[in-house]
Amino acid sequence: MQVPANLRESAVLVPVFRAANGELRVVLVRRGDFGVHGGQLAFPGGKRDPGDASLLATALREAEEEVGLKLADVQVLAELPTIQTRTTGFSIAPFLARIVPPSVWQFAQPEIAEVLEVPLRHLADPASAGQELWEFAGHPKPELISFWRVGPHYLWGASHRILRPLLPRLLAGEWEL
Repeated sequence: MQVPANLRESAVLVPVFRAANGELRVVLVRRGDFGVHGGQLAFPGGKRDPGDASLLATALREAEEEVGLKLADVQVLAELPTIQTRTTGFSIAPFLARIVPPSVWQFAQPEIAEVLEVPLRHLADPASAGQELWEFAGHPKPELISFWRVGPHYLWGASHRILRPLLPRLLAGEWEL
C-alpha cells in the first residue's frame, strides 16, 4: 500500500495468546506519560526505521525493543488492514501474531509504563464498552469517542479501531490460538 507523503509509516504487533487457564488474551502496553501518545493503551509498535526491510520488520523490532518479545516466540498469523491516525499523522500497518509470552515482561521504561494481558472476553463484555464526548486541545468541538475500559484506563483511538473488527473473529476461532 502506498502511504500518502504527509503520513509517517509505522507498524504494530497485535500479540494474542491462550493463557494457562485457556482464556484468550491480547497484549497491550501503556505508553509512558509523555509525548503525543503519552499514557495511552496501545499495541507494541512504532515508526519505521530506515533500516527496517518491511513494515513487518518494524513491528517485530518494536515489539522486541518495547516489551522484550523475541522473534522465536512470535508467529505472524495475518497482516491486518492499514489504518491512519486521525490527528497525529501516522499510517499504521498492524500484524496479528500468536505469541508465547515471557514469564515476566521486560519492558522499555520510561517509554512503556506497563504491559497488560487483557482477556478478550473482557473486551467482548458490553459493560466494558462505552462512548463519550471528549474534548481535545486544538479541536473546535468535542468528539464522540468509542472505547473499552481496561481497569482504570481506556483503549480507544487507532488501537480500538484495529481491534474492534478483529475481536469477534478471534473469539470465533478464525485462527488457531
